[in-house]
Amino acid sequence: MKANVGGIDRILRIVLGVILIALAATGTVGWWGWLGVIPLATGVFRFCPAYPLLGISSCPMKKN
Repeated sequence: MKANVGGIDRILRIVLGVILIALAATGTVGWWGWLGVIPLATGVFRFCPAYPLLGISSCPMKKN
């Protein structure tokens, strides 16, 4: 897996994931809050499976 999630995108995914999971764990939102595992995992592993399908990458370009 080549990293395709970078910088601010990664931070936002991790924060959103943690918030959703915390809200689900406290019962503030329904079961759908556990879907926060998805953005959390994509932020931690720096890979989003949808990005290659859409031809997107938020990682900075490397200079050769």
